[in-house]
Amino acid sequence: AVGRKLDFLAQEFNRESNTLCSKSNAAAVTAIGLELKAVVDQFREQVQNLE
Repeated sequence: AVGRKLDFLAQEFNRESNTLCSKSNAAAVTAIGLELKAVVDQFREQVQNLE
């Protein structure tokens, strides 16, 4: 159950980082968004190990 909740949160973080990247006009903010996406992907991989 915990893994499912964390996976849901990871999906939400991924959506938010996508939104950040798509709405950003500044290259620095887009770079941060892309880095955030990479970290969220790593987090999601770890969460899937819990399930």
